[in-house]
Amino acid sequence: MENDLHQEATLEQAVELGLLPEEFDLIKEFLGRTPNFTETSVYSVMWSEHCSYKNSILWLKKLPKDGPHMLVKAGEENAGMVDLGDGIGCVFKIESHNHPSALEPYQGAATGVGGINRDIFTMGARPIAQLNSLRFGNIEAERTKWLVKGVVKGISHYGNAFGIPTVGGEVFFDNSYNQNPLVNAFSAGLIDPKKMISAKAAGPGNPVYIVGAATGKDGIAGAAFASKDMTEDSANDLPSVQVGDPFLEKLLLEATMELAETDAIVGMQDMGAAGITCSTNEMSAAGGVGMDIHLDRVPTRQENMLPYEILLSESQERMLVVIKKGQEDIVKSIFDKWDLHAEEIGVVTDSTQVRYFMNGVLVGDVPADSLVLGGGAPQNVREYAEPAYFQEYKKFNIDDVEQPEDLKEVALFLLQHPNIASKKWVYQQYDSMVGTKTMTTNRPSDAAIVNIKGTDRALAMTVDCNSRYVNADPEVGTCIAVSEAARNIVCAGGVPSAITNCLNFGNPYNPESYWQFVGAIKGMSKACLKFETPVTGGNVSFYNQSVIAGKEVPVFPTPTIGMIGVVENKENIMTLDFKKKGDLIFILGESVNCISSSEYLASYHNIQASPAPHFDLEKEFALQETVKNLITGKHINAAHDCSDGGLFITLAEMSFPGGLGFDILTDSEVREDAFLFGEAQSRVVVTVGEEQEEAFIEFMMGTEIAYTLLGHVTKGKFMIDEEHYGFCHEAKDIYDNALETYLEK
Repeated sequence: MENDLHQEATLEQAVELGLLPEEFDLIKEFLGRTPNFTETSVYSVMWSEHCSYKNSILWLKKLPKDGPHMLVKAGEENAGMVDLGDGIGCVFKIESHNHPSALEPYQGAATGVGGINRDIFTMGARPIAQLNSLRFGNIEAERTKWLVKGVVKGISHYGNAFGIPTVGGEVFFDNSYNQNPLVNAFSAGLIDPKKMISAKAAGPGNPVYIVGAATGKDGIAGAAFASKDMTEDSANDLPSVQVGDPFLEKLLLEATMELAETDAIVGMQDMGAAGITCSTNEMSAAGGVGMDIHLDRVPTRQENMLPYEILLSESQERMLVVIKKGQEDIVKSIFDKWDLHAEEIGVVTDSTQVRYFMNGVLVGDVPADSLVLGGGAPQNVREYAEPAYFQEYKKFNIDDVEQPEDLKEVALFLLQHPNIASKKWVYQQYDSMVGTKTMTTNRPSDAAIVNIKGTDRALAMTVDCNSRYVNADPEVGTCIAVSEAARNIVCAGGVPSAITNCLNFGNPYNPESYWQFVGAIKGMSKACLKFETPVTGGNVSFYNQSVIAGKEVPVFPTPTIGMIGVVENKENIMTLDFKKKGDLIFILGESVNCISSSEYLASYHNIQASPAPHFDLEKEFALQETVKNLITGKHINAAHDCSDGGLFITLAEMSFPGGLGFDILTDSEVREDAFLFGEAQSRVVVTVGEEQEEAFIEFMMGTEIAYTLLGHVTKGKFMIDEEHYGFCHEAKDIYDNALETYLEK
C-alpha cells in the first residue's frame, strides 16, 4: 500500500505548530518513528491545551464528580447529565469562545453558541434554553463597543435563528479584558435518559459517516489558536475563526432527533475543536477500537484541500456518526430529507489505530489512545506561586476609606454603572420565547426558570462569577461563585443539582496565573461538596491576556459557574419583585462592616486592592436551607439575593417590576455605606405579607439565621432613614437605559 509516512516532519515544523521539543520526542516514542507533517498537525491540535487540558487535568481530577442526581459524569460523554425526576434527564454544558470573539466578535460568538448546542443534541437531548456570560474591557473604549455589539449580535442572530431561547446571563466590564473579552456559552437540553446517544465507537466493520455541512478552510487549527497568547499578530489567525450557519444547524438538530428515534446509531460526536481529528480519535479511544478514514470522501467547500486541512478544519455544523452495518439506507434517507450531507467516509476496525487515507494513499497512522485526554496526552505538573498582590490586598482597612457625605450620589452612581445597570439592551436582542413556551412566569426570579412540559417540575438555571472577588482571593472568590449560583437557584424556588464550569485564566506557564487557577479549583471543590452539586464538565481556557507594552497582562481569573437546579413543584417558583404596598421587608443573614471588592469600593472610590468580601460557607449553606423552607412553607412572597451593588441595588431591583418602593432604616452598628453598598455574602432580602407575618417570625425563631426587619414596601418612593432617595420610575429609567447610553456615546 502506498503511504506518505516516510516523509518526516522536522522539529521546526512541530514547534511552528505549537508543540514543545519534548512533546515531539514523545510523539516519536508513541509511533516508533518520526511523524510526517499530517500526523504532527494531528498531535499539535489534540495536544493543544484546548483539547488535552495538559496543564489543568491533574487539578481537574480533584473536582467532585459524584452527586445525588448524576446520570452521566464528567468526561464520560460530550456533556454531563443529571436526573430531574419523572424519567427526564437534563444534559447541560458551558464552553468558551474567547479568542475567536476577540478577532471576529460576530462569528466568534455565533459559533460558540452553535458548538455548545451541538454538544447537547449530539447526545440525543433537545436543547431548550441558553445562557451566556460575557466579559469586556473599558466600556468607553471604541474597540469595546465594537466587541460588545458584535458578540451580542452573533449570539442573538444564531440563537434566534436556531430557535432556542436565551433566558439569562451576565455581562461585566473591567480593563483587564480590554484586548481579550470572554464569551462563555451555556446550553441545556432535556432527554429520556434511556435514549441517550453515546460518543463511543464500537463494532468493527460498522461504517463511519460525516453528516451536516461541507468542510472548508475556516477554523483550521482553531484549537491550537485558542491555546496561545493574544498578541498584535493574532489578526493573522483570522482563518482560525469559524463561520456558522444557524439554519443548517436547525436542520442538523431535527435530523439528529429523528435518527435518535431509530436504532441505527452506535455512537455520535460533535466536530468541535480539532474537527475530524478529534472526533475520530476520541470516539475510537473511548470504544477501544480503531478507524480507517478516507479523507477524499469528505465533502469539501474548496477544491484540492490538503489532508491536514481537512483533518484540522473546524467548519461548523458537522458531526461524526458510527452506524450499525446494514442500516445505511435509514441514515441516508433521513439526511436526504433534511437536505444535509451524510457521507460514508470510513469504517470501524478491530485495531486501536486511526488511519487516514487520501486517494488510497496512507497519510496518517496514529494510536488513538496516544492523542486523547486521560490517554497518552501530556499531563503536566505546573509550578505555582502566590503573587505579591495577594498579601497586599489583605492589608485593606475599611477605616482608611472615608464615607462620602452624600450617599444619594453613590446610589445614583451605582444605578447607572455598566456592571450594575440593566442589561436590557443586550437581552432585548435575544428571543427568550422562540421555539417554545418555556417560561413559567413573566416576573423576574434570581435564576432563569424553564417549564418542563407535562410535569409539575421546572428547571432553574444560572451563570455566575464575580471575577473581582476571584482576583482578590481565588479560593474564596470561586467558593462565592458556586454559592451565589446555588443561592440564585434557591431564591427562585429550586434545589441546586449540579454545575458545569468555564475556567478562564491567563498563561499556565506563568506561576502566578497558575496559582489563581489552583486556588479556584480548591474553592470550587469545597463549595460543590457542601452543596452536593458535582462538576459535570465544562472547559478550560488559558492564555486569556493581552500583551501591553511588551508585558503580559492576564484577565481577571474568571471561573464561570453554570448551575442547574430542579423546582420540584411549579407552585413553589419564587420571584424577586415586591408584591404590594405595606408588605414587610426583612434581610436574612448578617449585616457586617464590609465594603471589600465591592463595585462601590472599586469604581466609586477607585480602590482595587482589597480582599474578597465577607463570606462563611457554613452560614451560607444554613441560609439557603432556611430560604428553601420559607418558600415551601409559603412564609414569604418575594426573595432576592444581595450581591453586586449591595442592599440598595437589591431593593431597587425588587421595586422596579411593580413600580413600588421601600422605606427602610439602616443598622447603627454598621457603617451606612457598608450597610447599603457593601457586598458581604450570605444575605437575602425577603418580603412578608400581613397574613404571613406570624408564621414567618415563628419559623425564623426556630433557626439560627439572623433576620432583621428593614421596613416596608411603599407606593413608589425610595426612603432610607427618613431621607428621600428618589422615585422608583426615575431610578428605573436611569437603570434601564444606562448601558445603551454608554454604548451609543
